[in-house]
Amino acid sequence: MGGRVRWRVAPDAGRPDGRSCSHLDLLDHPQPQPPKQPQPGAPPPACPGCLSHGWPWVRLRRCVTCGYVGCCDSSRGRHSHRHHEESGHPVAVSLAPDEDWAWCFPDEVFLVRDAGDADDPGDAVQRGPAQRTTTAREVR
Repeated sequence: MGGRVRWRVAPDAGRPDGRSCSHLDLLDHPQPQPPKQPQPGAPPPACPGCLSHGWPWVRLRRCVTCGYVGCCDSSRGRHSHRHHEESGHPVAVSLAPDEDWAWCFPDEVFLVRDAGDADDPGDAVQRGPAQRTTTAREVR
């Protein structure tokens, strides 16, 4: 427990081997992680941009640089992607309870935890992007 979490670029069928991410160092130190499931009585995570318009969202992403929470590209507002475009912050982590990965916007790669380095064996990558049919646009 309390060990250092290491991240790597996930294999991506359909893209050339050797893809890299120049922003792994942003994830290469302990990150405060919001709970995947809200605490009893606490409000669930929300996309403030969608809330202000009365829109629903599909999935939420958290900016690794500043902690901003926004919706994914499958949501109407695409607020996580918009935050990246406006701020230049490169990496967002999925807050979905069934996902354990990050997305690097400028390098267009999935980032996953090395299973052997996760703090808790239950936190190891259960289902990486290579096993999913999720598109890159959907995850941002």
